[in-house]
Amino acid sequence: MLINCVAYRDGRRLADIQPEEISDYVKLPDCFVWVALRDASTEEVLAMKEEFDLHELAVEDALHGQQRPKVEEYGDTLFAVMQTVQFTPTDELCTGEVSIFAGSNFVLSIRNRVAQSLLGVRARAEKEPHMLKRGPGFVMYAIMDAVVDRYFPVIEALEAELDAIEAQIFEPGVTRENIRRVYELKQRITTVKHAVSPLLDAVGKLVRGRVPPICEDTREYFRDVYDHLERMQSALDSLRDTATTAIQVHLSMATIEESEVTKRLAAWAGIFAAATAFAGIWGMNFEVMPELKWRWGYPAALGVIAATCGVLFWRFRKAGWL
Repeated sequence: MLINCVAYRDGRRLADIQPEEISDYVKLPDCFVWVALRDASTEEVLAMKEEFDLHELAVEDALHGQQRPKVEEYGDTLFAVMQTVQFTPTDELCTGEVSIFAGSNFVLSIRNRVAQSLLGVRARAEKEPHMLKRGPGFVMYAIMDAVVDRYFPVIEALEAELDAIEAQIFEPGVTRENIRRVYELKQRITTVKHAVSPLLDAVGKLVRGRVPPICEDTREYFRDVYDHLERMQSALDSLRDTATTAIQVHLSMATIEESEVTKRLAAWAGIFAAATAFAGIWGMNFEVMPELKWRWGYPAALGVIAATCGVLFWRFRKAGWL
């Protein structure tokens, strides 16, 4: 679906145009065209390929999707792929993809499976004509910056969820549920990391060493995106390490709980074993056993058993087993 197609000159909106008019406007001096597509069909992408003379390999990546975040040069054209991460209304983490083609006189953005609109990027850019005057390089930065900034709320939500789980680590009876929650959280962290880490390396190409001509005037702005990604990378590494530690602590707590149960069972088994031993001895019914003919033998036997069990119970209680 075509969202909008606008021509700009000297940082200001020149006209809203139709796709078939693109070739006329890109020939104008100091003019560039910004086209935005959403869930584009093959025919729409191929039409843009003809209008902007895009490289077939980059077009193939944009069509097939599911690409690793990257920035590649094809002659005078830059091709960038970014992944979006967002929560659904059911709190599931889903991913989308934004592809950007940027040349000296055009910018083409294609977003797939992205629920959030990027219209705010265009509005923001148009409010800063002195920046939009820098051309497609600034537009590419603005789109990247918008996608990257939307990682922050997701990471903050993951941090809040991990804090809530950690608050319940030492509560009895929730160990198994907490381990499941931490494992699911770790999977979400990995999903976000797969979007951030490759993009960090890709944006590094735009701020270090030889910078593509399109981004030469906006190198410092891409450096800001790079700094944001570095912060996110550090936060995600910390989250993943903390989640791993939380799993280990939960497993240790489970082991401790099991050992406590084992000690209780062992203590009661010891108490009943003593009673069983006495009952077994007096139950053998030998004729020469003096206790059998004693009038108070039965009460005395019960008393000895009860006293022995009481002493054992006191010792186990003192040792913390009961």
